[in-house]
Amino acid sequence: MAATPIISDAAPEAAASQSNYRFALTSLTTLFFMWGFITCLNDILVPYLKGLFDLNYTQALLIQFCFFSAYFVVSVPAGMLVSRIGYQSGIVTGLLIAGAGCLLFYPAAAAHYYPLFLLALFVLASGITILQVAANPYVSVLGKPETASSRLTMTQAFNSLGTTVAPFFGAWLIFGGMQAPTPGEVTESTVQLPYLLLAAALIVMAMIFAFLRLPKLGKKDASITVTGAAWQYRHLVLGALGIFVYVGAEVGIGSFLISFITQPDIGALEAQTASHYIAWYFGGAMAGRFIGAVVMQHLAPGKVLAFNAVCAVVLLAITIATGGSLAMFAILLVGLCNSIMFPTIFSLAIHGLKQHTSQGSGILCLAIVGGAVLPLAQAALADAISVQLAFIIPLFCYVYIAWYGAVGSKPRNVA
Repeated sequence: MAATPIISDAAPEAAASQSNYRFALTSLTTLFFMWGFITCLNDILVPYLKGLFDLNYTQALLIQFCFFSAYFVVSVPAGMLVSRIGYQSGIVTGLLIAGAGCLLFYPAAAAHYYPLFLLALFVLASGITILQVAANPYVSVLGKPETASSRLTMTQAFNSLGTTVAPFFGAWLIFGGMQAPTPGEVTESTVQLPYLLLAAALIVMAMIFAFLRLPKLGKKDASITVTGAAWQYRHLVLGALGIFVYVGAEVGIGSFLISFITQPDIGALEAQTASHYIAWYFGGAMAGRFIGAVVMQHLAPGKVLAFNAVCAVVLLAITIATGGSLAMFAILLVGLCNSIMFPTIFSLAIHGLKQHTSQGSGILCLAIVGGAVLPLAQAALADAISVQLAFIIPLFCYVYIAWYGAVGSKPRNVA
């Protein structure tokens, strides 16, 4: 089950050659890699801006809050915009806005003003939000409907590749490999040149995508009267909740990995050593997406989603109930289970939305705000009880995802 072609100008494009679609998909994978790379750089920015401005942890984590809040603010307007200008123009717009956000890092650093850094992150994330709203459904409709989840999973694998390599290159590129920066060591200029280079790369990509000959999809047909709204589709609304809890669970687990692994009764590792194990978490997600893209060529995406979620529930139960290496490796293996979840939930949720697909894509991207909300709840529980028992929150998230894959993702007729 997957998304079907949903726009009026899809019919003329139905006869487009498979080679044209393959070229379009190849081009889109570069976007997925880029926004995965940029998003993961936030994990590098947190400790270094904390050192630069001598922030406490709450102030430093405003970086993630401002970044993920952009999804909540921008996603629905982005869906409306994309439905007017189409997927390709939406991608160009998103790249230019993201580039503008990167450019804002230069005056923010020059002014030594933390709120301007937060504004730059919000603008950058707004551009990435538009990219997500345009690129995810674009991938879904470029080919056979029954393999949409497989295609989106494959392109998301390159997003995971970006998140896997970004911590290594980001630390070297932005901060010269410093392991434990102090306020005296970190200067404003350390972020200026790298983000200028990122801005240049994004703007060049926008120019390239503006001139690429890609299938013209995504515009709402003005000749067709559209009644109702995407909210009337039950499987979309339930899918949005699925995206909310999935992103919240993934970010929450990632945020507590080092703290959990360094505990004496778990891994008893130094923080620097424990940080290397994060590559297992994100690397598992990357490998799982390549595997999942092949598996879902033959198995129903909903069943694969439910299976992965049940495995995540079992692994988290082991993490909570045991200790030592067993608990440590159990939580790291959740990354492998995460692999196909976002693209599969996304493609299942926009299946059959037709003229409402762009709006539905915006709603789903809005739900990414779960990455800002649920980790805070997990942190509060960790403070009140323990880091280990706080993993009960992502466990319940995966229970819901398992139900959605098995039951909630099935579309119902809309009157």
